[in-house]
Amino acid sequence: MTQEKTTGNTYNWDNLLRLIPGYDPFATAGDCYFDEGKALHAIGFIEDCIVHVKGELGGHPFILEKWEKCFVANVFGWMRPDGTRRYREVLLFVPRKNGKTLLGAAIGLYLLCCDGEHGAEIYSAAADREQAGLIWDIAKFQVKNEPALSEACRPYLNSIVLDSTASFFKPISRDANTKHGYSGHGVLIDELHAQKTGELVDVLVTSTAARKQPLIIYMTTSDFERPGSICNEKHDYACKVRDESQLPPEKRSINDFAFLPVIYEASIDDDWESEEIWAKANPNLGVSVSLEYLRRECAKAQESPARRNTFKRLHLNIRTETEVQYIPMDKWDSCGGEYSVEELFELLKGETCYGGLDLSANTDLTSLALYFPEKEAALSFNWVPGETATIRQRRDRVPYENWIEAGYIKKTQGETVDYDQMRLDINELNKFFHIKEIAFDRWNAQQLCNQLLSDGFDMVTFGQGTGSMNAPTKRLETLIKSKKIQHGGNPVLRWAASNLVVDLNAAGDVKPNKKKSTEKIDPVVALIMAIGRAIIEPEKKESVYSKRGIIIL
Repeated sequence: MTQEKTTGNTYNWDNLLRLIPGYDPFATAGDCYFDEGKALHAIGFIEDCIVHVKGELGGHPFILEKWEKCFVANVFGWMRPDGTRRYREVLLFVPRKNGKTLLGAAIGLYLLCCDGEHGAEIYSAAADREQAGLIWDIAKFQVKNEPALSEACRPYLNSIVLDSTASFFKPISRDANTKHGYSGHGVLIDELHAQKTGELVDVLVTSTAARKQPLIIYMTTSDFERPGSICNEKHDYACKVRDESQLPPEKRSINDFAFLPVIYEASIDDDWESEEIWAKANPNLGVSVSLEYLRRECAKAQESPARRNTFKRLHLNIRTETEVQYIPMDKWDSCGGEYSVEELFELLKGETCYGGLDLSANTDLTSLALYFPEKEAALSFNWVPGETATIRQRRDRVPYENWIEAGYIKKTQGETVDYDQMRLDINELNKFFHIKEIAFDRWNAQQLCNQLLSDGFDMVTFGQGTGSMNAPTKRLETLIKSKKIQHGGNPVLRWAASNLVVDLNAAGDVKPNKKKSTEKIDPVVALIMAIGRAIIEPEKKESVYSKRGIIIL
């Protein structure tokens, strides 16, 4: 653990400033210059006035780690020819537990107290009020516990005020009543990945237009792959700035000298189980994030696909396909078996199976899964409104039309799913297989299920909470990991399986989450319900009274 306080200019600045992974601040500096006095002033303020709040260092001075000194020196030491700061936007992209909240509070107080900006407005911003308050709460603690700060600043319920320059430091969130009318001098946006849209970011960025040297710092761990992610947008841009700093000026498509990309991450091809890779992604490993903690979390991820993406995204900053992708697709593909869907259909004729019926909105994909426990095999049948299939293919970039042509999805007439056609199709399937039960979610399927009930099917309601979903979801995981389930390589079912995101509670129970899944998961949810009926149906036992009769007292 490095805990050596800065005393004067003891740095090789050329080396220190280049510690940012993959980025060379000198290569893109242009007419900008580095002022070591300003860098040392910012570092000195933090180490003299800020203390740790939590853990074994709680109450001790915040002595910056080498990577943090590099960060602060780059942000505050680089100047433009007119004497203002070079950098206006900064991305600090680090995994959880690497100390970015305390660093953010320190920078916010420096901008408030030491930047010489009259009427400065400093904001700590986040997706919700609680997150927005984390940086500000630490800043308020620093003011109350440091005599020099408490003498200069007055902390209130929701602001810290510096009277000498009529400046303030406030927390705001996406759910604030209004975010317009702001004139931000310093903006610290925490956990950018939690922003559902870019609205708050856009408002705060434009609020800095009237300032002479505004500073916006995005501090975040990685987001997952999803449409409209402002975090992914900023990360992608930052990566381009970083990578192109290594190219000659004439070969750069982006030459943004005012954007500082500080990115600590593992790549998608890195061995996520390697401790060497953990060190690459976590600059504070051994300081604020312990090796023992990462070892425990990695062990959990090795045992549970539900935790694997969480570990990769939050502790290695790897952007994953989904928030918590439950099914590893290499394992899924190895379960395709030696039979095609058509061959599997023929082999399963006459076998007993359990059905799962997932009826989403009647304008959407609707699915029936049949699970054959004796054969450990599954068949998936899907329907979509014919008049919306082309629109969906264009909008969702999913090959509905190809799947329809290949017979994996049936197109019904009209703009909504034709439940009468589905009813006929399900009755037709019952001629080939012995469908013992069909599980369904009672919130979406009452009319069709009543009709199927009148047709002689045993219809069983199936809850969507962890109480009902946990066991069959984990059973599906086990079948996939042991390569026991046969699905014939159905592409629609595979697509749904790749989209499956689950909720994981403290007890380790799981359930599918349609809202978090980036695309449709109905076919695989239907399969989970079918598996659920197969594993929880109790065996019919002979009554004890049939053996000894009823005893009357």
